[in-house]
Amino acid sequence: MDITYSFLQHYWWLLVSLLGALLVFLMFVQGGQSLLFTVGRTERQQKLLINSIGRKWEFTFTTLVTFGGAFFASFPLFYSTSFGGAYWVWTIILLCFVLQAVSYEFQAKRGNLLGKRTYQVFLFINGVLGPLLLGTAVGTFFSGASFVVDRVQLTDIGMPVISRWATPWHGLEAALVVWNLLLGASVFFLSRVLALLYFINNIRDEEVSAACRRRLPIEAVAFLVVFLPFVGHLLMADGFAVDPATGNVFMEPHKYLNNLVQMPLVAVLFLVGVVGVLFGIGRTVLSATCTKGIWSAGAGTVLTVLALLLTAGWNNTAYYPSAVDLQSSLTIVNSSSSEFTLRTMMYVSFIIPFVLAYIFYTWRALDLHKIDQKEMQEGEHNY
Repeated sequence: MDITYSFLQHYWWLLVSLLGALLVFLMFVQGGQSLLFTVGRTERQQKLLINSIGRKWEFTFTTLVTFGGAFFASFPLFYSTSFGGAYWVWTIILLCFVLQAVSYEFQAKRGNLLGKRTYQVFLFINGVLGPLLLGTAVGTFFSGASFVVDRVQLTDIGMPVISRWATPWHGLEAALVVWNLLLGASVFFLSRVLALLYFINNIRDEEVSAACRRRLPIEAVAFLVVFLPFVGHLLMADGFAVDPATGNVFMEPHKYLNNLVQMPLVAVLFLVGVVGVLFGIGRTVLSATCTKGIWSAGAGTVLTVLALLLTAGWNNTAYYPSAVDLQSSLTIVNSSSSEFTLRTMMYVSFIIPFVLAYIFYTWRALDLHKIDQKEMQEGEHNY
């Protein structure tokens, strides 16, 4: 097979999208932290919850770092434009995850200066702001961001910066777009739904399980209330299309709906993913003995997010449109690394299946025994 530059660009957008989809699934850790004081009414219950998700938080953090690294290596212009321009958003997200790492390591240690409750509040803050801000930031993939790309600026010795932000808010203005907030809220409530399903599967405690089952319909309805309007708007809205011959960006009516129609496999992934999420929720709500809902809902989450991100970048679409200068919009063609870099990294990416296999093995080893009160009393390492 002739591996062209275009193939490599599409290949790396697929890998970045897959990492983003896995990250959204793993945000159930953040969802569990946001439910710490809702499901966990007593100190005993809170300890069960923290130890359940505490053994997975490193997966989420590692995936976030890998996602950012893959974006930097394959599409460096996006990295410099977004991370360098919308730095307030990314700084807050980074601080949230630093709080998470510190809290898990110190909240149960004797003699910590801030006290256990303070670190639990830090976990709650990360659980709320993490999914909300990440979802809102990804919303700009469809609504646009306030930046201008000027390659001539690189010749300016005083300030050789290829892109600049057009507002003094540096990314915070994304919160003023209702559709960005809806996607952020969707990721937030989905993380809580996945957390409840994970607790039901991972914790062997009748009180915690009953509390999770009571809470699940509420969070599921909240998720649908914000997700369905976002999807409806996305399918009906004008999108940022790219002329493949000239590279010019223009507005195309129903662009994202057209992408799904013109890429039927992506549309199938999206529909199967949505059905998987709803099936995992519905089966758990309707059956008092079902504990496996996390797997169908989790797989459905990965497929749904993967399809949305592919819709944002494939089929001649600007994946990071500029809301102030249409021709500054970023595409997988004008923002990618060189062909040599993408080709070299493609060979390195072949180790990904082995990494995924190791993650699966580690996950299975951690979940081999369900979390219960006995383990909290006898376990060698508890949070």
